[in-house]
Amino acid sequence: MARDNLAIVVKGYPRLSETFIAQEILGIQQTGIPYRIVSLRHPTDKKRHPINERITGAVDYLPEYAYQEPMRVLRGWLKARKMPGYRRSVNIWWQDYRRDRTANRARRFAQAMVMAAELPEDVTRIYAHFLHTPASVARYCAIMRGLPWSCSAHAKDIYTSQDWDMREKLRDMDWLVTCTKANVDYLRNLAEDPTKVNLLYHGLDFSRFPEELPKRPVRDGSDPENPVEILSVGRLVGKKGYDDLLRALAKLPDGLHWRFTHIGGGDGDKYQKIATELGISDRCDWQGPRDQKEVIAACQSSDLFVLASRIEKDGDRDGLPNVLMEAQLCGLAAVSTAISAIPELIEDGVNGKLVPERDPDTLATALNDMMVDPKLRDAMGRKGNEIVRRDFSFYRGMKDLAERFGVMELTDEHADSSVKQPAAE
Repeated sequence: MARDNLAIVVKGYPRLSETFIAQEILGIQQTGIPYRIVSLRHPTDKKRHPINERITGAVDYLPEYAYQEPMRVLRGWLKARKMPGYRRSVNIWWQDYRRDRTANRARRFAQAMVMAAELPEDVTRIYAHFLHTPASVARYCAIMRGLPWSCSAHAKDIYTSQDWDMREKLRDMDWLVTCTKANVDYLRNLAEDPTKVNLLYHGLDFSRFPEELPKRPVRDGSDPENPVEILSVGRLVGKKGYDDLLRALAKLPDGLHWRFTHIGGGDGDKYQKIATELGISDRCDWQGPRDQKEVIAACQSSDLFVLASRIEKDGDRDGLPNVLMEAQLCGLAAVSTAISAIPELIEDGVNGKLVPERDPDTLATALNDMMVDPKLRDAMGRKGNEIVRRDFSFYRGMKDLAERFGVMELTDEHADSSVKQPAAE
């Protein structure tokens, strides 16, 4: 089996919210697989993770909108139309467009033509992250160029896409990996060949985390000078349930002393306003986007992690949030919701507590129970660290992925040297 030369298609690069993609790209780089990144959008985050500085592959930015680079799109079309697979790609796109008459669908084909025209001749496989827009661009381009293609699917891209769209992509691609058992079951029900769909947890690179768990102060919420430190990390968007979380915090007893810290981008003004209306703004610290080193430091210094994820009306939801794994690896007990793949990591009463989504009352009870019992938090945090180290190793997934890309000799010794981060990170 020959080693692939990859074109990795992503929606945007780099993105603070997609550490798992950067981690995987670095792993691909360190196993010696040739690759380049093809991004559908330019970066918008002001900060970037240290891991992105270590990724040295070329990055090609496609036209975000055809009207912004019309000559580049025209040149792409003039070259792509001569390719053997162009006519089939046009026919497939037209069938897609008749069912999804949106500007986004048209833009996907324009980007695919530019990608097909500009992609180096030595690329042997296209690999897309996300089953919606990136997979469409990858599919159209792969057909034009006569290349095999594969996909990694996650959460929103699955549950906000049309079944016909995913079904036809699954038919055309070689294989797909996805990060939760729940996703595997859902996609296998759509696939003509269910064996194409495979489980591949994102996992964590343990070398970027302290080996020893921190010695946390004993805080039970009884001392106003030493409040329980509650942490949440995530974008301020609907599916993260931060309005539910704020309402739960407001329901905690008056005599229970706590401080809530949030890390992540999004509409901070909206949620700060909610906190003010609930009378808890003086206990909330909104830190905005932070890189992974800062997130790990916050996990190390906090007492409890909380993520009130929920399923939105359009189907958008979390899969298995990396931040939950990161918190657990830092020995931080977690309170979260029993949706999607979160129960694949958090076992209620073992390494955290699970509550129903959109239920601030039950969430407040769970938070209260954890806050007043530091011994329980410590035991659950240690169990969480054990579970992550046992079941969610990045190396285990990277070995599987490397084999799919034609690297058969990856060993534990190779992983120890290849995925280890420098001490500065």
